[in-house]
Formats: sequence, structure tokens, C-alpha cells
Amino acid sequence: MSARSVLSVLDLNRYEVSQIGITHEGKWLTGADVLNKFENNKTDGLLPAIVSPDPSAQGVYVLQDAKFTQLADVDVFFPVLHGTFGEDGTLQGLFELANAAYVGAGVVGSSVGMDKGVFKDVMVANNIPIVATLIILRAELEHDMAAVIERAEKISEYPLFTKPANLGSSVGVTKCNNRSDLQEGLMEAAAFDRRVLIQQGVKNVREIEVSVLGNDEPVASVCGEVLPSREFYSYESKYIDGTSGLQIPAQLPNETSECIREYAVRAFKAIDCAGLARVDFFVEKDTNKIYLNELNSLPGFTKISMYPKLWETSGLPYNKLVDRLIELALERKADRDRTSHTFRSNG
Repeated sequence: MSARSVLSVLDLNRYEVSQIGITHEGKWLTGADVLNKFENNKTDGLLPAIVSPDPSAQGVYVLQDAKFTQLADVDVFFPVLHGTFGEDGTLQGLFELANAAYVGAGVVGSSVGMDKGVFKDVMVANNIPIVATLIILRAELEHDMAAVIERAEKISEYPLFTKPANLGSSVGVTKCNNRSDLQEGLMEAAAFDRRVLIQQGVKNVREIEVSVLGNDEPVASVCGEVLPSREFYSYESKYIDGTSGLQIPAQLPNETSECIREYAVRAFKAIDCAGLARVDFFVEKDTNKIYLNELNSLPGFTKISMYPKLWETSGLPYNKLVDRLIELALERKADRDRTSHTFRSNG
């Protein structure tokens, strides 16, 4: 859905676009009308594709008649991928090896943004407020579930949230109102990652989000508020039914909005993010106390996604936003090319 939205606004008079789809099994396929074929589960006729990690043979290659031939000499990759292998630094590492320009954060920004446990440690080090959390290993759950539950219950009173440390779009997230819920939530999260985050459920809060755009000098959009139609902002309400409301701009005191926007930019810089990010916050309704929850380095790009909607309200329409992200990718590549990768001793 995100890919379709981005493709719908790319100016074909300006860009020559090649599409690559990746199956759940990890096969890379390209050819004519890739997106429609993937959506209809009819990938017959598509060709296996690879991105060469060799800087001297850049681009996308297809396998045809037992030979790899170059499909395109790519100027910039736009990874419209969320979650594992798309947002966690692994794909970015491939692009770095290939010395290719690509939209979004690099290896460090992507991996730290994805890992909720490491990300929260970085926020603490930068004096950015977060809610109380605990990281446990799947092996600890399998060894002694009771001990894990006992440690978790020392974080705060219920509700607690359990979530995979490395995932996105609210997949594997459970709101736990009691010990039985907590055990089920831990097992659910552990199915998606070897590291599980347990987080205090802050009561009576508003969910506020900010979009950040830029490289070395990032800027923040207006604040937006999520009005969840379910118990929390779930995968279904984000992507499927679109029932959650969005209030843009959020009705907040000016000083609260400015503080949130400042925290968002500081978090973006702290993990060396680039290009884009959506930064999510909790704000206590009674006190306006702010907690930074997480940063998404490749946020949703669907027609109901918060990231582009925030920029649209801030004066940057969707098609211009996509153009700007491509420009930022090329700018970051130019800056990376200034870095020397060889050293010769004078001794």
C-alpha cells in the first residue's frame, strides 16, 4: 500500500522507475507491472533480480537465460519497506556496500531506530524522557517465565505493554491488564523476535506524532494526534480499516508542541537518522508531561499515514515530499563520497 502511494506521485517525466518486489521467502523479482502482480499473487513472468554489492557494477541485474544482465543503472533506491530487513539496517548495508544512493537513514540510524531497547537507552543518554521499560530475551522466557513476570511487575502496575524489540506497525504488540495477559503477550512478542520489550502503560495519555525531514539539519512538522478506535493504535487501525482519527495539528499548548518538536529533532540527530522519520510521543492529559515512545525511520506512506499528512499540513504536499526525499538521498550520497576509505601510512 505504501509502495502504491509513492509510485502514484512519481513524475514519470522526471524519473525512470524500475520496480522490485520481494516475496515473503526473500526472492527479489522484477519485470512488467510488478506491484499489481504481487498484489494479485501472480508473479509468473517476473524475473529474479539482484542489487549488485560491487560498486564497479552498480545497479539492478536480472537473471535470464542463465545469465545476469543489467536492468538499470540506478541513481537512487527508494526502499518502501517497513520492519525486518527493510527498516533495520540490513538493506541499508547492502546499499552501502554498493556505494548507492538511497532514501532514508543509514545502517546505524536504521538499526538503532528499529531496536526499541537500544533506542530507549540512547534517549536516556540524551536526557529525553521515556516510559519505564525492560528488555528480556526469549531464552529467559523459556527458562523461567515466572521470574520474568516477577521482574516485569516491578516496572509499574498494570497495564503493561509487550512488544518485539525489533519490529514495526504494532505487530506483536499486546496490552496486558493482568498476569495472564502478560504471559500471553510475552509469548506473542517472542514469536517475532529473540528480544522482547516490556513497557509501562502510561494511563490517561494522548498519542502525539511528529514528522522529521532532512539530513544534517532536520526540521520537524506540526504535531498530530492519533485518536485510536481500538484499545491502542494497532496494525489494523493503521493500515486496514483506517478507523482511527487523526487530529492535525494537535490541539496542544504552544510550549508543549515546541518541546515535542525539539525532542523529535534531538532524537533524530542522536541516532544519526537521515532523510525521514516519524517520532511518536505520549503526553499525559492532566499534566502535559511528555514521553518519547519510539522513532520510525521508514514510516508508513499510505494515503491514511500520519507522516505525509503532517507534512501536507505543514505546507509540503505529498508529491513534493517524495521529490525532497530523493534529493536528500542524493545529497547524503554526495557527502558520503567525500569520505576516504583508504589509508597510507607515512611511516
